[in-house]
Amino acid sequence: MSTEAILWLGVAMAVGAFVQGTVGFGLAVVASPFVIFTEPALMPGAVLIATFVVPIIELLVGPRDIAWRPLGWALLGRIALTPAGVLLVAWASPDLIGALVGALILIVVALSVWRLRIAATGRNALAAGAVTGISATAGAIGGPFFALVLQHERPARIRSTLAVFFIVGVILSLGGLTLGGTVTEQQIHVGLTWIPFVIAGFALSFPARKRLDQEKMRQVVLAFCVVAGASVLVRTLLIHL
Repeated sequence: MSTEAILWLGVAMAVGAFVQGTVGFGLAVVASPFVIFTEPALMPGAVLIATFVVPIIELLVGPRDIAWRPLGWALLGRIALTPAGVLLVAWASPDLIGALVGALILIVVALSVWRLRIAATGRNALAAGAVTGISATAGAIGGPFFALVLQHERPARIRSTLAVFFIVGVILSLGGLTLGGTVTEQQIHVGLTWIPFVIAGFALSFPARKRLDQEKMRQVVLAFCVVAGASVLVRTLLIHL
C-alpha cells in the first residue's frame, strides 16, 4: 500500500473523528467505506486501532455524564455477539464484509431519517449492543445502533456514554480478532499511523460543538453516510457482475 493512499485515508479518519467529536459517533461510519474501497485488507483491525484514542480523549477532557443502566445492557449484548463478528471476519471475504457495512450504514441512516422513537430501555440497549458485537468486530462500526437508543438523551450524556461503550468494545473486538489470528502486522502499522489524524480531527470538533447547528450537522452527516454506504454496495456489485 502506498504512502499517499495511507495519508488520504488518514484525512478520511480525521473527518470521521471530527464528526464523532461533534455528535458522539461517526468515525468508522465516515472512514470505513473509504478504507474498504481503497484497501479492504486493512479492515477492520486498522480502523479499530485508530478509533481507540477518540473515546479516551472524550472521557479525559469532556464532561462525564454516563447512562450506566443502558450502557450495562449494551455491553452485555456486545460481549455475547463479539465471537460471531470474529467468525464473520475469518469466514467472509473483505468484499462481503464491505457489503454488510454499506448495508448497515444505509439502515442506520434510514432509521435516523424516519425518526423512529427508540427509548433507552434495557431491551433496546441489549439489542443494539448485540448487533454492534457483529458490526463493530467485522466492520469497525460500533456506534450508530447504540446511539439510536440514546438519541433522546442530553448531548454530553450521549458522547460520554458512547465513549465508555467504544473503549470496552474496541478492546473486546481487537482481542477477539487477535485470538482469531485476523489482525495483521500491516493493520497494526497503518492503524497507529492514523492516530495523529484522528487526534487532529477530534480536536477540531470542540469549538464546533458550540458553533454548529446540530440539526444541520445531522443532515450533512446523514447525506454523507448515504453516499459512503451506497458507494461500498455499488463497488461490491460491480466486482461480482
